[in-house]
Amino acid sequence: MRALVTRGEPGLRLVDIPEPTTPPGHVKVRVLRAGICGTDLHIDAWDAWAQSAVTPGLTVGHEFCGEIVEVGEGVTDYRVGQLMSGEGHVVCGHCRNCRAGRRHLCIRTSNLGVQRDGAFAELVVLPAANVWMHPGVTLETATPAQLDVFGIYDPFGNAVHTALKFPVIGEDVLVTGAGPIGLMAAMVARHAGARHIVVTDIAPARLALAERLGFRAVDTSATDLRAVQRDLGMTEGFDVALEMSGAPSALVGIIENLNFGGRIAMLGLPSRPIEVDFGKVVSHMLTIQGIYGREMYETWYAMSSMAQTGLDVSPVITDRFAFADWEAAFARARSGAAGKVILDFTEGS
Repeated sequence: MRALVTRGEPGLRLVDIPEPTTPPGHVKVRVLRAGICGTDLHIDAWDAWAQSAVTPGLTVGHEFCGEIVEVGEGVTDYRVGQLMSGEGHVVCGHCRNCRAGRRHLCIRTSNLGVQRDGAFAELVVLPAANVWMHPGVTLETATPAQLDVFGIYDPFGNAVHTALKFPVIGEDVLVTGAGPIGLMAAMVARHAGARHIVVTDIAPARLALAERLGFRAVDTSATDLRAVQRDLGMTEGFDVALEMSGAPSALVGIIENLNFGGRIAMLGLPSRPIEVDFGKVVSHMLTIQGIYGREMYETWYAMSSMAQTGLDVSPVITDRFAFADWEAAFARARSGAAGKVILDFTEGS
């Protein structure tokens, strides 16, 4: 089968590798769609993080949906032909957090496409416990747009986990970072009942997409957030902030613009340490909560329910490429001019 693998140097390779076996308790899935994540771009660049975290020869990719084609011994809940999305964090099941039901905090998490072979391949194998089914739809009845969205349930889940970490009903929400996950988080906050939502970035293309989605988009390199607050009639600062960019300046700006008792959910992963005014954190009684991945599986239930009640995140998907055209897809994702970029495994197959 074809798979996109890292060779321990800059640049991935599309190669033929043997079809994986299906161990007990696992399922084999024919991949239909896969999303390109920032993690995949780091591995493609083979930067310092990738060199420290990834073993050469690994098949990359962790955002995907597919059709089950084989179930391993002992799997009784799933059958061949069902459509699914995959939870990419494989947990140990035995540590204190796992045994307490806090699987997203597992201390031995193994990540699909990072520590184990991932989904940029025609077939992928994962534990049955990591399957999220899409009931009531089959490959024959699903639309291309549905498959595209199913393919990004992983980052959609990141957005839901972040946006719903604190109550947002009637609150004023600041979202820093207008990438695909940041925009989905803003959409979740709006769906959940937030009042004013302001999305910030410095990339014109991403700000334009935020505006098309109906949000107040602010270029923080040119506009003071305090002026935006005055324009919106806000007098006490934002109530909740969702930090999705990883930019050190974003957290500093958030702290300057939060109300007393404000709450910050941080998904953006900084590339270097951030100097924070903890005097203000203390005196303003702020809460900073780190977010990583999804709560398994409460986040999945939440996002599926919101999708059923009208939340449509498909507008964040701006580009779709055939799997064979992965190089163009990666270039588009790296350009910063796109929203979410999807690889379609059904084209040209």
